[in-house]
Amino acid sequence: MSSFAYPQAERLTVADHLHGRDVPDPYRWLEDPKDPRTEAWGAAQDSLLAEARAGWPATSGFAARLAALMGTGDVSAPTWRGGRRFLTRRLPSQEHAVLLVIEADGTERVLLDPVALDPSGTTTLDGWQPSKEGDRLAYLVSEAGTEESVLYVIDVDTLDRIEGPITRARYTPVAWLPGGEAYYYVRKPHPDTVPEGEEQFHRRVQLHKVGTDPDVEDVEIFGAGKPKTSYYGVSVTRDGRWLEIDTHAGTAPRNDVYVADLAASSHECPELVPVQVGQDNLTSVEICDADSPLTGSVLLWTDRDAPRGRICVAPAGELAYENWRDLVPEDPDAVLNSFALLDGPELERPLLAVARTRHAVGELALHDARTGEKVGEIPLPGLGTLAGLTTRPGGGHELWFGYTDYTTPLQIHHFDARAGLTTLWERPPAEVELPQVRTRQVTYTSKDGTAIRMFVIEAGQDDAGAAEGAEGATGPKPTILYGYGGFNISMTPVYSPRILAWVEAGGAYAVANLRGGSEEGEEWHRAGMMENKQNVYDDFHAAGDWLVDDGVTTRAQLGIFGGSNGGLLVGVALTQHPEKYAAVLCWAPLLDMIRYEQHGLGVTWNEEYGTVEDPEQFGWLIAYSPYHNVHEGTAYPATLFAVFDSDSRVDPLHARKLAAALQHATSAPIAEKPVLFRAEREAGHAARSVSKTVGVYADMWGFMAAELGLEVTPTGVPV
Repeated sequence: MSSFAYPQAERLTVADHLHGRDVPDPYRWLEDPKDPRTEAWGAAQDSLLAEARAGWPATSGFAARLAALMGTGDVSAPTWRGGRRFLTRRLPSQEHAVLLVIEADGTERVLLDPVALDPSGTTTLDGWQPSKEGDRLAYLVSEAGTEESVLYVIDVDTLDRIEGPITRARYTPVAWLPGGEAYYYVRKPHPDTVPEGEEQFHRRVQLHKVGTDPDVEDVEIFGAGKPKTSYYGVSVTRDGRWLEIDTHAGTAPRNDVYVADLAASSHECPELVPVQVGQDNLTSVEICDADSPLTGSVLLWTDRDAPRGRICVAPAGELAYENWRDLVPEDPDAVLNSFALLDGPELERPLLAVARTRHAVGELALHDARTGEKVGEIPLPGLGTLAGLTTRPGGGHELWFGYTDYTTPLQIHHFDARAGLTTLWERPPAEVELPQVRTRQVTYTSKDGTAIRMFVIEAGQDDAGAAEGAEGATGPKPTILYGYGGFNISMTPVYSPRILAWVEAGGAYAVANLRGGSEEGEEWHRAGMMENKQNVYDDFHAAGDWLVDDGVTTRAQLGIFGGSNGGLLVGVALTQHPEKYAAVLCWAPLLDMIRYEQHGLGVTWNEEYGTVEDPEQFGWLIAYSPYHNVHEGTAYPATLFAVFDSDSRVDPLHARKLAAALQHATSAPIAEKPVLFRAEREAGHAARSVSKTVGVYADMWGFMAAELGLEVTPTGVPV
């Protein structure tokens, strides 16, 4: 498909007048998916994609190899309740993971299979929480990728449904009270009770008694008077004494924290005492159980006065900041992510298992829970990522943790603190033949002189792990550069069939640890948010420059890929420096930064990006907004947008508008580099079935192979 004409898209003279400036929006009509013009445009884009796909010979080979590499299946760490353990597992033949319970005698039963609920495979399990006794289970499911979860409760013994569906339960935690007759949760209000367009907001923490009508009997506990964009966390201690609520205004990197002693106030009207309110940092609390040797104490993880995180301790009744005492202080070179308390009577002293990332690589250490002194390390299988710490209720002496890296599917490991012994608890259900790949972690310099780290994955024997500066495989070769750079999210090594399939086929893959993430703590995040957002894009451009200068690839062989906030990243990259990249994959992207707050969950992100309502922040946004920085006559790289019609986080309108703008800018007289639009039905921003995952990545990798010159056989291996 070397040249072609695009479908016509009407350009209107619509413009917003903002802070003394006219901001054109010629494709405003593409915001409405039901507009007949939008429907016709979408149908024409489908035809254009089908025509282009016929010229991607590698697609079928990638589909086969991706399916094989995903054939390991999946497994989660156990959640222990009442002698039972709950977990999810996906067998190679299954589209979704299945929720299981394993009894004390080892008997295993299926509690919930999403495909049994919906044979089409478009229903997803969004969350679940057993009661404290393990006899009841609350779970959340949504359809077609919408993430509009509904809540059900079942009896674990009989599988009988006790209640549900309870609607408007998107993103809710479930905090059971002892006895399993009531729980706290978070619910959105009825749409008729809020202004039009605000149906996703105004959440409230509520107390629900099992079996009652939530629209009539639920008691509102918290949330009135808070910002409409607030999200809430809620938990109850194992003995039922303490309620903890934390609140975030959208995705801001700060929270307020409250606790209530339920022994001194009622469940319906808990007396919430502030732990932290109005501070510009994040804090979480863990109240030690009544039977713990640390009873009467509260452990606090915080980045207050410690951007890389620390653990403090304070008396349960005296949680004002002046009473916090450092237990595990901040490490100047590593980020303290989480901890787990091991305080069973079998141990000579209570211990803290402390998880850190050091330059995006996980590590796990043991500390004395009373003094904070480091007393040992828990070795990990390699240079990879820790995925959660789990203990039995009450602490005990056992710890479970997940581990993964670029060539290791997620495994569950078990640590026995009595013997200091770590063993493999459960591996994925199946083994598959993995390609030989080599991972190295390199450091390069961004525009302002900041040192940035990046993982580079290529074919070869990985005998040096992620060794800094190790020599790469011979190149250059078709290379995909991936990044995210936002919302305090780290890009750490995880098992990835898409990476392995691309590298096995003869390419290279790079993951840049851009500012805006949390690889180096909260300061690293803030160096890439709000007025500092351009740092993220400079870091990404410099990553591509390094890959070319180091000989990994060439400009003609360099493609870039990002999704969601990472879709914004590559949208900015292709409009700021189109000459640097040969091809772009833009997944579920945010691209119109002037109107992003008016769609989806956009208004909850204005503490990451800024708001157009503020003149200064408008200036930041208009400077890099991809949709507003397209120029006619520019030679833009080949671009494939991948969007999902049920995406309720980032509206597909962003990709429609930028696709139309790029097609217009590059269509005179005939386009040489394609700008394509792939819209998928009954899929959303996040979870999807295995077959849908394989389908979209096979298309994207087929596109990249065609544009970057990677030749692949029908079995997915190099020619």
